[in-house]
Amino acid sequence: MEAKKTPKADLNKSVGMFTNLGLAVAVGLTLAAFEYKSYDDSALKDLGDVADNFEDILDVPITNQPPPPPPPPPMEQPVIQEIPDEVKIEEKIDVNFDVDVKETTVIKEVAIKEVVIEEEKADQIFDVVETQPNPPGGMSGWNKYLSDNLKYPTQARRMGVEGTVIVVFVINTDGSIQDVEVLRGIGGGCDEEAVKIVKAAPKWEPGKQRGKAVRTRMRLPIRFKLG
Repeated sequence: MEAKKTPKADLNKSVGMFTNLGLAVAVGLTLAAFEYKSYDDSALKDLGDVADNFEDILDVPITNQPPPPPPPPPMEQPVIQEIPDEVKIEEKIDVNFDVDVKETTVIKEVAIKEVVIEEEKADQIFDVVETQPNPPGGMSGWNKYLSDNLKYPTQARRMGVEGTVIVVFVINTDGSIQDVEVLRGIGGGCDEEAVKIVKAAPKWEPGKQRGKAVRTRMRLPIRFKLG
């Protein structure tokens, strides 16, 4: 048969009590160990009378200090003499004018050449001038002229060609335009349209060099862009 325990024999109920009791005993022993003191029972030795000469060693005789040296005599202050402002200083300056001057130095004549201004040739074309040519109404008038008259080529529109055509041309002294050429093209009929629109442009105000109308070479971009 299986042995059965009675409820009184169950020790689990007394675990807390034994634990607290053990802790209290351990703390008490620890405190007692810290408070424990030991004493030396050996008898004190009698050193008896010790002959010493501490008083003789510490008896320092008083030395006589010499008196301090006398202070130095006061320094004599310099005497400042007032000098009047109006004092004539006489000083002789020897000037020696005994110098041999020879009149043999010859000054060479400087020949000034006349500057000859070359006249511009009538058919000379300038790339850079003092006063640049100007279209009617300025550049805003030129852009309006292009927007009103420039036609996008059908071939370029069909092929989707767009870009900038650089046109070079000459503006004569009377403002007329000639020698229109394409410096850089994009194809698709845009180059021919750019040359055509420049040739049909109205007269420009000619460029001037030294106030005189001259023939001038111009380079202008004409942009083709699909809207």
